[in-house]
Amino acid sequence: MTTTDTDQFHEIRPYYDHEAHDVIQRIINHPELIDAICQFRFPQVHKSLGFILRPLIRRKLASQFAKINTVHEFQMQVAGYMARMIKTTTEGFTVSGLDKLDPNKAYLFVANHRDIAMDPAFVNYALYLNGNNTVRIAIGDNLLKKPYVSDLMRLNKSFIVNRSAKGREMMRAITELSAYINHSLLEDQHSVWIAQKEGRAKDGIDRTDPAIIKMFYMSRRKNTEGLSFSDVINQLNIVPVTISYEYDPCDALKAKELHSVATEGRYNKAEFEDIQSIVNGISGNKGQVHVHFDEPLSGDLDSAEEVARQIDQAILDNYQFFDANWIALEMLGGYEHISGKPRIDPAKRQAFEQRVNAQPEAYQAYILRMYANPVLNSRGLLKD
Repeated sequence: MTTTDTDQFHEIRPYYDHEAHDVIQRIINHPELIDAICQFRFPQVHKSLGFILRPLIRRKLASQFAKINTVHEFQMQVAGYMARMIKTTTEGFTVSGLDKLDPNKAYLFVANHRDIAMDPAFVNYALYLNGNNTVRIAIGDNLLKKPYVSDLMRLNKSFIVNRSAKGREMMRAITELSAYINHSLLEDQHSVWIAQKEGRAKDGIDRTDPAIIKMFYMSRRKNTEGLSFSDVINQLNIVPVTISYEYDPCDALKAKELHSVATEGRYNKAEFEDIQSIVNGISGNKGQVHVHFDEPLSGDLDSAEEVARQIDQAILDNYQFFDANWIALEMLGGYEHISGKPRIDPAKRQAFEQRVNAQPEAYQAYILRMYANPVLNSRGLLKD
Protein backbone atom coordinates (compact mmCIF):
# COMPACT_ATOMS: atom_id res chain seq x y z
CA MET A 1 0.00 0.00 0.00
CA THR A 2 1.36 3.41 -0.93
CA THR A 3 0.66 6.76 0.60
CA THR A 4 -1.21 7.78 -2.57
CA ASP A 5 -3.58 4.84 -2.18
CA THR A 6 -4.93 6.18 1.11
CA ASP A 7 -4.47 9.94 0.88
CA GLN A 8 -8.18 10.16 1.64
CA PHE A 9 -7.47 8.73 5.11
CA HIS A 10 -4.36 10.76 5.96
CA GLU A 11 -6.10 12.63 8.81
CA ILE A 12 -7.17 9.49 10.67
CA ARG A 13 -4.85 6.66 9.62
CA PRO A 14 -1.89 5.26 11.58
CA TYR A 15 1.59 6.38 10.61
CA TYR A 16 3.47 4.52 7.90
CA ASP A 17 7.00 3.18 8.11
CA HIS A 18 8.48 6.07 6.13
CA GLU A 19 7.05 8.48 8.73
CA ALA A 20 8.18 6.55 11.81
CA HIS A 21 11.68 7.99 12.25
CA ASP A 22 10.61 11.64 12.16
CA VAL A 23 7.64 10.96 14.46
CA ILE A 24 9.88 9.22 16.99
CA GLN A 25 12.31 12.14 16.98
CA ARG A 26 9.41 14.47 17.64
CA ILE A 27 8.12 12.29 20.49
CA ILE A 28 11.37 11.73 22.38
CA ASN A 29 12.17 15.45 22.28
CA HIS A 30 8.73 16.62 23.40
CA PRO A 31 9.08 18.50 26.74
CA GLU A 32 5.63 17.44 27.98
CA LEU A 33 6.44 13.75 27.50
CA ILE A 34 9.74 14.14 29.33
CA ASP A 35 7.95 15.91 32.19
CA ALA A 36 5.23 13.24 32.32
CA ILE A 37 7.79 10.42 32.53
CA CYS A 38 9.73 12.32 35.17
CA GLN A 39 6.62 12.78 37.33
CA PHE A 40 5.55 9.17 36.86
CA ARG A 41 8.93 7.56 37.57
CA PHE A 42 10.09 9.98 40.29
CA PRO A 43 6.95 11.36 41.99
CA GLN A 44 8.72 12.40 45.18
CA VAL A 45 11.62 14.32 43.68
CA HIS A 46 10.58 15.37 40.18
CA LYS A 47 10.09 18.99 41.26
CA SER A 48 13.33 19.45 43.12
CA LEU A 49 15.57 17.29 40.91
CA GLY A 50 13.76 17.57 37.60
CA PHE A 51 16.55 19.68 36.09
CA ILE A 52 18.86 16.67 36.53
CA LEU A 53 16.38 13.90 35.75
CA ARG A 54 14.85 15.30 32.57
CA PRO A 55 18.11 15.29 30.53
CA LEU A 56 18.77 11.73 31.72
CA ILE A 57 15.31 10.62 30.64
CA ARG A 58 15.74 12.27 27.24
CA ARG A 59 19.09 10.52 26.79
CA LYS A 60 17.60 7.16 27.78
CA LEU A 61 14.72 7.56 25.30
CA ALA A 62 17.16 8.52 22.55
CA SER A 63 19.28 5.42 23.21
CA GLN A 64 16.21 3.17 23.00
CA PHE A 65 14.27 4.73 20.15
CA ALA A 66 16.48 7.02 18.05
CA LYS A 67 17.51 4.26 15.62
CA ILE A 68 13.99 2.91 15.09
CA ASN A 69 12.81 3.42 11.52
CA THR A 70 9.66 1.29 11.18
CA VAL A 71 6.38 0.75 12.99
CA HIS A 72 7.32 -2.91 13.53
CA GLU A 73 10.57 -1.95 15.24
CA PHE A 74 8.66 0.45 17.48
CA GLN A 75 6.16 -2.26 18.43
CA MET A 76 8.99 -4.66 19.26
CA GLN A 77 10.18 -2.09 21.82
CA VAL A 78 6.61 -1.83 23.12
CA ALA A 79 6.52 -5.64 23.45
CA GLY A 80 9.41 -5.45 25.90
CA TYR A 81 7.54 -2.91 28.01
CA MET A 82 4.41 -5.08 27.85
CA ALA A 83 6.34 -8.09 29.14
CA ARG A 84 7.65 -6.08 32.10
CA MET A 85 4.22 -4.56 32.77
CA ILE A 86 2.61 -8.02 32.83
CA LYS A 87 5.28 -9.29 35.19
CA THR A 88 4.92 -6.39 37.63
CA THR A 89 1.18 -5.55 37.53
CA THR A 90 -0.57 -8.88 36.91
CA GLU A 91 -0.70 -12.30 38.51
CA GLY A 92 -0.74 -13.99 35.13
CA PHE A 93 -1.80 -13.39 31.52
CA THR A 94 -3.57 -16.17 29.62
CA VAL A 95 -5.05 -16.46 26.13
CA SER A 96 -7.47 -18.85 24.44
CA GLY A 97 -9.12 -19.26 21.03
CA LEU A 98 -6.34 -18.09 18.72
CA ASP A 99 -5.77 -21.64 17.52
CA LYS A 100 -9.12 -21.42 15.68
CA LEU A 101 -8.15 -18.33 13.67
CA ASP A 102 -6.17 -18.27 10.42
CA PRO A 103 -3.03 -16.12 10.93
CA ASN A 104 -3.12 -15.21 7.24
CA LYS A 105 -6.61 -13.69 7.38
CA ALA A 106 -7.69 -10.20 8.41
CA TYR A 107 -10.25 -10.04 11.21
CA LEU A 108 -12.41 -7.35 12.75
CA PHE A 109 -11.94 -7.91 16.48
CA VAL A 110 -14.94 -6.47 18.36
CA ALA A 111 -14.18 -6.51 22.08
CA ASN A 112 -15.69 -5.64 25.41
CA HIS A 113 -14.09 -2.48 26.74
CA ARG A 114 -12.83 -1.91 30.28
CA ASP A 115 -9.52 -0.09 29.93
CA ILE A 116 -8.60 2.66 27.47
CA ALA A 117 -5.08 1.50 26.62
CA MET A 118 -4.75 -2.00 28.05
CA ASP A 119 -7.66 -3.68 26.21
CA PRO A 120 -6.10 -3.34 22.72
CA ALA A 121 -2.61 -3.71 24.19
CA PHE A 122 -3.43 -7.13 25.65
CA VAL A 123 -5.11 -8.19 22.39
CA ASN A 124 -2.03 -7.08 20.44
CA TYR A 125 0.34 -8.82 22.82
CA ALA A 126 -1.67 -12.06 22.57
CA LEU A 127 -1.44 -11.89 18.78
CA TYR A 128 2.28 -11.10 18.96
CA LEU A 129 3.00 -14.08 21.23
CA ASN A 130 1.10 -16.32 18.81
CA GLY A 131 3.08 -15.07 15.82
CA ASN A 132 0.14 -13.15 14.31
CA ASN A 133 0.29 -9.63 12.91
CA THR A 134 -0.80 -6.90 15.31
CA VAL A 135 -3.99 -4.92 14.74
CA ARG A 136 -4.93 -1.40 13.79
CA ILE A 137 -6.68 0.16 16.79
CA ALA A 138 -9.74 2.44 16.78
CA ILE A 139 -9.23 5.25 19.30
CA GLY A 140 -11.40 8.27 20.10
CA ASP A 141 -10.07 11.75 19.37
CA ASN A 142 -10.99 12.71 22.95
CA LEU A 143 -7.81 10.88 24.02
CA LEU A 144 -5.57 12.79 21.64
CA LYS A 145 -5.60 16.27 23.13
CA LYS A 146 -1.84 16.23 23.61
CA PRO A 147 0.24 16.06 20.40
CA TYR A 148 2.77 13.56 21.77
CA VAL A 149 -0.05 11.23 22.86
CA SER A 150 -1.52 11.38 19.35
CA ASP A 151 1.89 10.63 17.86
CA LEU A 152 2.43 7.68 20.18
CA MET A 153 -0.97 6.20 19.47
CA ARG A 154 -0.75 6.56 15.69
CA LEU A 155 2.77 5.15 15.70
CA ASN A 156 1.32 2.12 17.48
CA LYS A 157 -1.15 1.53 14.60
CA SER A 158 -4.05 3.51 16.07
CA PHE A 159 -6.51 5.29 13.80
CA ILE A 160 -8.73 8.14 14.92
CA VAL A 161 -12.46 7.98 15.62
CA ASN A 162 -13.74 11.56 15.37
CA ARG A 163 -16.17 11.67 18.30
CA SER A 164 -16.18 15.45 18.54
CA ALA A 165 -17.75 15.98 15.11
CA LYS A 166 -21.27 17.46 14.99
CA GLY A 167 -24.07 17.65 12.41
CA ARG A 168 -23.07 17.00 8.80
CA GLU A 169 -19.44 16.71 9.84
CA MET A 170 -20.38 13.77 12.06
CA MET A 171 -21.96 11.89 9.13
CA ARG A 172 -18.85 12.52 7.02
CA ALA A 173 -16.59 11.33 9.85
CA ILE A 174 -18.61 8.14 10.40
CA THR A 175 -18.60 7.33 6.68
CA GLU A 176 -14.84 7.94 6.50
CA LEU A 177 -14.29 5.69 9.52
CA SER A 178 -16.41 2.97 7.93
CA ALA A 179 -14.50 3.28 4.65
CA TYR A 180 -11.15 3.06 6.42
CA ILE A 181 -12.11 -0.07 8.38
CA ASN A 182 -13.37 -1.77 5.21
CA HIS A 183 -10.25 -0.65 3.32
CA SER A 184 -7.99 -2.02 6.05
CA LEU A 185 -9.73 -5.39 6.19
CA LEU A 186 -10.57 -6.03 2.54
CA GLU A 187 -7.82 -4.23 0.62
CA ASP A 188 -4.87 -4.06 3.00
CA GLN A 189 -5.76 -7.40 4.60
CA HIS A 190 -4.90 -5.85 7.97
CA SER A 191 -6.85 -6.75 11.13
CA VAL A 192 -8.66 -4.11 13.19
CA TRP A 193 -9.59 -3.82 16.88
CA ILE A 194 -12.62 -1.79 17.97
CA ALA A 195 -14.62 -1.62 21.19
CA GLN A 196 -18.19 -2.94 21.15
CA LYS A 197 -19.51 0.51 22.07
CA GLU A 198 -18.28 4.05 22.57
CA GLY A 199 -16.54 4.40 25.92
CA ARG A 200 -15.66 1.88 28.59
CA ALA A 201 -18.22 -0.28 30.36
CA LYS A 202 -17.80 1.51 33.67
CA ASP A 203 -20.59 -0.52 35.31
CA GLY A 204 -19.25 -3.91 34.16
CA ILE A 205 -22.14 -4.45 31.70
CA ASP A 206 -20.87 -5.52 28.28
CA ARG A 207 -23.36 -4.72 25.51
CA THR A 208 -22.67 -4.05 21.85
CA ASP A 209 -24.11 -0.87 20.39
CA PRO A 210 -25.88 -1.74 17.10
CA ALA A 211 -24.81 1.69 15.83
CA ILE A 212 -21.23 0.36 15.70
CA ILE A 213 -22.39 -2.48 13.44
CA LYS A 214 -24.32 -0.08 11.21
CA MET A 215 -21.17 2.02 10.92
CA PHE A 216 -19.25 -0.96 9.47
CA TYR A 217 -21.80 -1.12 6.63
CA MET A 218 -22.34 2.60 6.08
CA SER A 219 -19.59 3.26 3.53
CA ARG A 220 -20.75 0.34 1.39
CA ARG A 221 -24.50 0.74 1.50
CA LYS A 222 -24.63 2.49 -1.92
CA ASN A 223 -22.10 0.23 -3.61
CA THR A 224 -22.46 -3.35 -2.43
CA GLU A 225 -22.48 -4.91 -5.94
CA GLY A 226 -25.62 -6.89 -5.19
CA LEU A 227 -24.43 -7.98 -1.73
CA SER A 228 -26.89 -8.00 1.15
CA PHE A 229 -26.21 -6.56 4.60
CA SER A 230 -25.48 -10.11 5.78
CA ASP A 231 -23.02 -10.68 2.94
CA VAL A 232 -21.11 -7.51 3.76
CA ILE A 233 -20.94 -8.30 7.48
CA ASN A 234 -19.74 -11.84 6.75
CA GLN A 235 -16.93 -10.44 4.59
CA LEU A 236 -15.58 -8.51 7.58
CA ASN A 237 -14.73 -11.66 9.60
CA ILE A 238 -16.05 -10.24 12.88
CA VAL A 239 -14.44 -11.97 15.87
CA PRO A 240 -15.92 -11.30 19.34
CA VAL A 241 -13.14 -10.86 21.90
CA THR A 242 -13.61 -11.15 25.66
CA ILE A 243 -11.08 -9.59 28.01
CA SER A 244 -11.43 -10.40 31.70
CA TYR A 245 -9.58 -8.54 34.46
CA GLU A 246 -9.48 -9.80 38.02
CA TYR A 247 -9.05 -6.22 39.26
CA ASP A 248 -9.77 -2.94 37.50
CA PRO A 249 -7.10 -0.33 38.34
CA CYS A 250 -9.64 2.39 37.51
CA ASP A 251 -12.54 0.99 39.57
CA ALA A 252 -12.49 3.86 42.08
CA LEU A 253 -12.42 6.52 39.32
CA LYS A 254 -15.31 4.80 37.54
CA ALA A 255 -17.30 4.57 40.78
CA LYS A 256 -16.76 8.29 41.40
CA GLU A 257 -18.16 9.06 37.94
CA LEU A 258 -21.15 6.72 38.33
CA HIS A 259 -21.96 8.22 41.73
CA SER A 260 -21.80 11.75 40.35
CA VAL A 261 -24.13 10.89 37.46
CA ALA A 262 -26.58 9.15 39.82
CA THR A 263 -26.66 11.95 42.42
CA GLU A 264 -26.09 15.09 40.32
CA GLY A 265 -27.20 13.99 36.87
CA ARG A 266 -23.81 14.65 35.30
CA TYR A 267 -20.07 14.21 35.69
CA ASN A 268 -17.60 16.93 34.77
CA LYS A 269 -14.44 15.17 33.67
CA ALA A 270 -11.15 16.96 34.34
CA GLU A 271 -9.26 18.07 31.23
CA PHE A 272 -6.69 15.28 31.19
CA GLU A 273 -8.56 12.72 33.28
CA ASP A 274 -8.48 10.18 30.45
CA ILE A 275 -4.68 10.40 30.43
CA GLN A 276 -4.70 9.67 34.17
CA SER A 277 -6.94 6.66 33.52
CA ILE A 278 -4.43 5.41 30.94
CA VAL A 279 -1.60 5.75 33.47
CA ASN A 280 -3.62 3.98 36.17
CA GLY A 281 -4.56 1.19 33.78
CA ILE A 282 -0.95 0.58 32.82
CA SER A 283 0.63 0.83 36.24
CA GLY A 284 -2.18 -0.49 38.51
CA ASN A 285 -2.62 -4.02 39.81
CA LYS A 286 -4.78 -6.04 37.43
CA GLY A 287 -4.56 -9.45 39.10
CA GLN A 288 -5.15 -12.20 36.55
CA VAL A 289 -5.97 -11.22 32.98
CA HIS A 290 -7.49 -13.48 30.33
CA VAL A 291 -8.22 -12.78 26.65
CA HIS A 292 -10.45 -15.08 24.61
CA PHE A 293 -10.85 -14.93 20.81
CA ASP A 294 -14.08 -16.46 19.57
CA GLU A 295 -14.72 -17.88 16.10
CA PRO A 296 -15.75 -15.39 13.36
CA LEU A 297 -19.47 -14.69 13.09
CA SER A 298 -21.12 -16.33 10.11
CA GLY A 299 -24.53 -17.23 8.71
CA ASP A 300 -27.65 -15.12 8.43
CA LEU A 301 -26.77 -11.76 9.95
CA ASP A 302 -29.62 -9.70 8.58
CA SER A 303 -29.64 -6.78 11.00
CA ALA A 304 -27.27 -4.78 13.17
CA GLU A 305 -29.29 -5.85 16.21
CA GLU A 306 -28.77 -9.55 15.39
CA VAL A 307 -25.02 -9.04 14.93
CA ALA A 308 -24.84 -7.17 18.25
CA ARG A 309 -26.78 -9.94 19.97
CA GLN A 310 -24.40 -12.61 18.72
CA ILE A 311 -21.34 -10.59 19.75
CA ASP A 312 -22.84 -10.05 23.21
CA GLN A 313 -23.57 -13.74 23.65
CA ALA A 314 -20.07 -14.75 22.59
CA ILE A 315 -18.46 -12.23 24.95
CA LEU A 316 -20.60 -13.37 27.88
CA ASP A 317 -20.07 -17.06 27.14
CA ASN A 318 -16.31 -16.62 27.29
CA TYR A 319 -16.00 -14.24 30.23
CA GLN A 320 -13.66 -15.64 32.88
CA PHE A 321 -14.94 -15.05 36.39
CA PHE A 322 -12.49 -14.53 39.23
CA ASP A 323 -12.96 -14.66 43.00
CA ALA A 324 -13.52 -10.89 43.00
CA ASN A 325 -16.68 -11.29 40.90
CA TRP A 326 -18.18 -13.82 43.31
CA ILE A 327 -17.09 -11.94 46.44
CA ALA A 328 -18.76 -8.79 45.10
CA LEU A 329 -22.00 -10.75 44.66
CA GLU A 330 -21.76 -11.94 48.26
CA MET A 331 -21.12 -8.43 49.57
CA LEU A 332 -24.12 -7.08 47.66
CA GLY A 333 -26.32 -9.79 49.18
CA GLY A 334 -29.42 -11.46 47.82
CA TYR A 335 -27.72 -13.65 45.23
CA GLU A 336 -27.20 -16.83 47.23
CA HIS A 337 -29.21 -18.82 44.66
CA ILE A 338 -26.72 -18.27 41.79
CA SER A 339 -24.95 -21.50 40.90
CA GLY A 340 -21.35 -22.02 39.84
CA LYS A 341 -19.68 -20.26 42.75
CA PRO A 342 -16.17 -21.63 43.31
CA ARG A 343 -14.33 -22.10 46.59
CA ILE A 344 -13.10 -18.63 47.52
CA ASP A 345 -9.45 -18.15 48.44
CA PRO A 346 -9.46 -16.51 51.93
CA ALA A 347 -6.51 -14.31 50.97
CA LYS A 348 -8.36 -13.13 47.87
CA ARG A 349 -11.45 -12.40 49.97
CA GLN A 350 -9.47 -10.31 52.43
CA ALA A 351 -7.67 -8.41 49.67
CA PHE A 352 -10.88 -7.60 47.79
CA GLU A 353 -12.80 -6.54 50.88
CA GLN A 354 -9.92 -4.24 51.83
CA ARG A 355 -9.89 -2.84 48.29
CA VAL A 356 -13.59 -1.97 48.46
CA ASN A 357 -13.60 -0.71 52.04
CA ALA A 358 -10.69 1.63 51.30
CA GLN A 359 -13.02 3.72 49.12
CA PRO A 360 -15.62 6.24 50.34
CA GLU A 361 -18.79 4.47 51.44
CA ALA A 362 -20.82 6.28 48.76
CA TYR A 363 -18.71 4.63 46.05
CA GLN A 364 -18.62 1.09 47.40
CA ALA A 365 -21.90 -0.17 45.95
CA TYR A 366 -20.86 1.00 42.48
CA ILE A 367 -17.56 -0.87 42.77
CA LEU A 368 -19.33 -4.03 43.91
CA ARG A 369 -21.78 -3.76 41.02
CA MET A 370 -19.08 -3.40 38.39
CA TYR A 371 -17.49 -6.65 39.59
CA ALA A 372 -20.79 -8.49 40.12
CA ASN A 373 -22.54 -7.40 36.92
CA PRO A 374 -20.62 -9.72 34.56
CA VAL A 375 -21.94 -12.72 36.53
CA LEU A 376 -25.46 -11.28 36.66
CA ASN A 377 -25.34 -10.45 32.96
CA SER A 378 -24.27 -13.99 32.08
CA ARG A 379 -27.21 -15.35 34.09
CA GLY A 380 -29.76 -12.92 32.64
CA LEU A 381 -30.30 -11.34 36.06
CA LEU A 382 -29.45 -7.72 35.39
CA LYS A 383 -32.06 -5.23 36.54
CA ASP A 384 -32.71 -2.39 34.08
